[in-house]
Amino acid sequence: MMTTSSSPRWKDRAGSTFKQAQKIGKAFMLPIAILPAAGLLLGIGGALSNPTTIAAYPVLDNVVLQTVFTVMADAGSVVFNNLALLLSIGLCIGLARRDKGTAALAGIVGYLVMTGTTASLLRIFDPKGEPIDTGIIGALTIGAIAVWLHNRYHNIALPQVLGFFGGSRFVPIAVSLAAIPLGALFFFVWPPIQHAMVSAGESIAQMGLAGTFLYGFLLRLSGAVGLHHMIYPMFWYTPLGGTEVVAGHTVSGAQKIFFAQLADASHTGLYTAGTKYFAGRFATMMFGLPGACLAMYHAVPKGRRAKYAGLFLGVALTSFITGITEPIEYMFLFVAPVLYVIHAALDGLSFMVADFLQIRIGNTFSGGAIDYTLFGILQGQSATHFLYVIPVGIAWFALYYFVFAAYIRLRNVATPGRLDEVEQAGEQETSGIGEGGRDTQAPGEDAGGDDLERTSREIIDALGGPDNLEDVDACITRLRVAVADANKVDKERLKKLGAVGVFDVAGGVQAVYGARAVLYKSRINELLGRDD
Repeated sequence: MMTTSSSPRWKDRAGSTFKQAQKIGKAFMLPIAILPAAGLLLGIGGALSNPTTIAAYPVLDNVVLQTVFTVMADAGSVVFNNLALLLSIGLCIGLARRDKGTAALAGIVGYLVMTGTTASLLRIFDPKGEPIDTGIIGALTIGAIAVWLHNRYHNIALPQVLGFFGGSRFVPIAVSLAAIPLGALFFFVWPPIQHAMVSAGESIAQMGLAGTFLYGFLLRLSGAVGLHHMIYPMFWYTPLGGTEVVAGHTVSGAQKIFFAQLADASHTGLYTAGTKYFAGRFATMMFGLPGACLAMYHAVPKGRRAKYAGLFLGVALTSFITGITEPIEYMFLFVAPVLYVIHAALDGLSFMVADFLQIRIGNTFSGGAIDYTLFGILQGQSATHFLYVIPVGIAWFALYYFVFAAYIRLRNVATPGRLDEVEQAGEQETSGIGEGGRDTQAPGEDAGGDDLERTSREIIDALGGPDNLEDVDACITRLRVAVADANKVDKERLKKLGAVGVFDVAGGVQAVYGARAVLYKSRINELLGRDD
């Protein structure tokens, strides 16, 4: 009896926790989405303004060109130098229920006051001490406090004499006051924490190849439910990803170290070993998953292959060029979860091999050909060992092909177009991704706003109606919806409206709409009268 009665409460708690984790993961994506553009500026500008590159290509030794490249590099660097602030802002925007602009302002003010307080105390009491950089931990702490105060007090009514400072104006003031003791707290507690985190990062590094495998495996496995954003930022932006002295400055976090070295004209030799948290992605995304696509294509009966050729070619090219893998992964995740676990293990193995070969390629967004070119080829073999990716990639293409082909045949997996009973489902999937990997239009949708609104209204109905929608969000390709009652969701109708795949998560559903996901999210929230 006790087990039965507690089960619903446990499910409610699990659903609530997942919804919150999902929101936090999406909040990370907002500032992280800026990084590809910043990485392009820094990658191109830094590479082409590097003295070694100039010496190798004298045509670049031009005042105008070098001015442009230097400005590009500096413009990209400033984004990475202020990444903690951007993460604080992103958390406030992502978790604020209303008036997101005020929440963002509160996050900015809080972060500046917090870091200013810590720096002031350091100058007063320990002027020769090691600089205190709370990084993502401090940013998320003050961001969480700011958004909590915002959600609680953005409509506060003060006495008439203080009425001007009521409502949303009260929040930045309250956050700045809260940031002072928080900054003081970090002054006292952060040095030992920072030391412990450095030691933890060193311990992970001391695990050697096993640690690298574990990182890659867990990162890919959590991606099945869109929670990988909860793992990699801790390694990319904190001492868990390593600590290095670059150009006389101590830098923590694998990605921050890589881009600091990229911007350092005097850097020679291989880039930091922290790139092991990136370098394993390239073999999987550029070669392995396209190999899986070929295996799934060959699993389709010959008479139907022509119909599915565009689908598999499109998603394979998307993975190869951009590193966006979800369209491929959702082809087998729902019908063969064990195969996804195998995929995660192979990805972890890819990280381990890259670490073993000392491949030192960084990245901003993903492990596709764009980042491979910018942060591998353009930086040179002596700095990145980018050439090693090619033979590993060829081996990974073959490995994925034979593993997927064998598993599909052995387990009779219903990958797109393979079985007669799923042919119709396969045709629906092609409505989401068409020839050449371009997003095609959902039924009844064209470029007009009226059709976008009509489709959005139909999606609302398919999700159980306005009263069933607790929260509507989106990442790059997925519409993420927290619902009151998952039984009211019509998955088949969502697929008919263009979703490549629809799957349940605790407390909600995720529907894969490709690039249209963000458009649907914004229009649905407008129709519901909610802040985007």
